[in-house]
Amino acid sequence: MNRSPTRTFCRAASRLGLALALALPLAAHAQHAAEEPSPGALPAQELTAETLYQFLLAEIAGARGELGLSVRAYLEVARRTGDPRIARRAAEIALFARDLDAATQAARIWTQADPQSEDARRLLAGVLASGGERLDDVQIQFARVLAESPERLPQNLMSLNRALARVPDKLVALRIIERLTEPYLNLPEAHFARAQAAAIAQDPVEGLAAIDDALALQPDWEPAVLLKAQLFQQADAVGEAARMLEDFLTRHPENRNARLTYARALVAEQQFEPAREQFQRLLAEAPGDRDLGYAVGLLSAQLGDYELAERLLAEALAAGHPEGDAIRFNLAQIAEQRDNVERALALYDEIADGPHALQARVRSAQLLARAGRLDEARSRLHAPDADDDTRKRLLLAETQLLRDVERPEEAFQLIDGALQKYPEDTDLLYESAMLAERLDRVEVMEARLRKLIALDPEHAHAYNALGYSLADRGLRLEEAEELIAHALELAPEDPFILDSMGWVLFRRGQAAEAVVHLERAYAIRADPEIAAHLGEVLWSLERRADAERIWEEALAQHPEHAALRETIRRLRP
Repeated sequence: MNRSPTRTFCRAASRLGLALALALPLAAHAQHAAEEPSPGALPAQELTAETLYQFLLAEIAGARGELGLSVRAYLEVARRTGDPRIARRAAEIALFARDLDAATQAARIWTQADPQSEDARRLLAGVLASGGERLDDVQIQFARVLAESPERLPQNLMSLNRALARVPDKLVALRIIERLTEPYLNLPEAHFARAQAAAIAQDPVEGLAAIDDALALQPDWEPAVLLKAQLFQQADAVGEAARMLEDFLTRHPENRNARLTYARALVAEQQFEPAREQFQRLLAEAPGDRDLGYAVGLLSAQLGDYELAERLLAEALAAGHPEGDAIRFNLAQIAEQRDNVERALALYDEIADGPHALQARVRSAQLLARAGRLDEARSRLHAPDADDDTRKRLLLAETQLLRDVERPEEAFQLIDGALQKYPEDTDLLYESAMLAERLDRVEVMEARLRKLIALDPEHAHAYNALGYSLADRGLRLEEAEELIAHALELAPEDPFILDSMGWVLFRRGQAAEAVVHLERAYAIRADPEIAAHLGEVLWSLERRADAERIWEEALAQHPEHAALRETIRRLRP
């Protein structure tokens, strides 16, 4: 059957043009039928040969994909005729062509031809905001839309932020919305618009005040409850969000959106078991939902429930989940936990490209190395056709493999060879310095760390590594403390730098001051080396019961850690 290309294009342009327009103006055209021109809006004029020619030119150019020509021709016909239907078509196709200037011209012709048209005013307001026009003109157009469309006022208020999305200064957009909503503060949607604008402007405090006003007018209104949860999270009050959603769900247990948001808030709070319970409840109501199955699978893996995790992740993969490689990666990790090396390797091998490919290659190499297949592991990390950054990351991974099997000299030579080619690469300098330190080549270590600091004065770990290495050897302790203090200024919450500060203070005979830094470091990260240092300082302060407790905790988690075991062996009678 023949299909008219012109008619096909017009239908497509109408649909797509309107779809694009809806991202810009206020209420969606899709929510109501296209309006008819107002009585008296149609021009009383005959169709001339020139007008017909321009109209056909516009249609044919559009059918051929020559959108620029089609837009220009439609604009010309709209100007000649003043016909609101032609102006509307010109605006739609201009939006489809992403020509905001032409869309603005067409929208102005439309509003002039049919001043009563709500669609025309709505589209003009949207394209003005998107095109960077004077904001006072934008506000006038939006104010008219709000004032002259009372039957759609709630929807239009809720759409204000979408309409102003392209205003670059979000604080300016917030103030515009505050002015536009001032006459409508008896409606919860007006307060919602203010709260949403505040969230976009990164002002959660103002947003929370506005959303509370909305909820005072309409308690338990789902959109407001969900936005309030978002604002709590933006204010780093995820716990408050979770408690508020939990309370809401006691009254509305059937609300899936709130339950999903609650589950995600629990994940953010690292309350994995309660989060899984919520996702499982959602999954029970929608057993074929691959996203929910994926979420429960991930949480089950986190909780060590590998049987359930493996089943759900495999089901999500079979259902064609878009995160297929991420699922394969997690399934491979589960296989590792179950000591199924061959299955893990097979899954990692299935991740051939994409964002997880490099990590999969490294993990498979680590797995082979732990299984005593070091040569095979190293060969997996060789990718001569990869880009420079990927090759460097693979080289660093190979270096780590050699460190792990106590072959630091080979690792150092590997990095040293790369430094010949890239002498100012800060990652290579840092790694080579750490290997030199392990080989007790203090001068090489210091030279490379100082070169790194010269190249990157904000590299906190370079200062820390140099300071700690000096302190651990009892060398130039005052300078070591200065280096670590500077590192701490750059990264005040880093547990390893806090550990270094505690250790250098201890070396300088200030055990009481040292323990403050070490306890803070251990509270942030229960690392076995930090535990060794903290225990030793506590032991020196005659707090031996505390030292024993810290050591036992660390040994339970890291029974083979050499530095920890050596510290305990040296100090215990």
